[in-house]
Amino acid sequence: MTRLIAALATVLALALPAQAVELGDDGLHKPDWLRETFKDLRDDLDEANAEGKRLMIIVEQRGCIYCTRMHEEIFPIPEIDAMIRDTYFVVQLNMFGSTEVTDFDGTTLDEKSMARRWGLMFTPTMIFLPEEVPEGETAVSAAVAVMPGAFGKGTTLALLTWVRDHVYDTGVGLQEYMVPRTEVTK
Repeated sequence: MTRLIAALATVLALALPAQAVELGDDGLHKPDWLRETFKDLRDDLDEANAEGKRLMIIVEQRGCIYCTRMHEEIFPIPEIDAMIRDTYFVVQLNMFGSTEVTDFDGTTLDEKSMARRWGLMFTPTMIFLPEEVPEGETAVSAAVAVMPGAFGKGTTLALLTWVRDHVYDTGVGLQEYMVPRTEVTK
């Protein structure tokens, strides 16, 4: 009987929907590790650095099935959730939003215009910034990685680790870095 109950519990756990993440008034997912800021990226970078974290900008849109997948299936994985919380200062932008954003070069535009300026066409897109952004650079031109798309556990964990550990400084590209890691963590 105990085995039957355990088996039923396992089946039910697998059949339950993915973990729900609260949606904001803008229709975007709002995990508790997101930072509410004035969206002046220069200040956000300073704050991230003061906390010893890396600035990550995540651009999303209402109704994005890929954003939902990342927030409900991938980001809650304990290893990934812990890495985001411990390592990243995450600022969310709405691809079609009207909140003002100030880029590193001082340009201020609404979120929609900034996403267009940066050439973003897909959500989610994660933009990872270095600890220092040279004067006159934009977020995208200064980024160590701009990653559009939804990914599984292995790719997401490899990406977050590759940025955290400055592997890009060694000349090892993300895809080369990922191969042995994603084969094990699919």
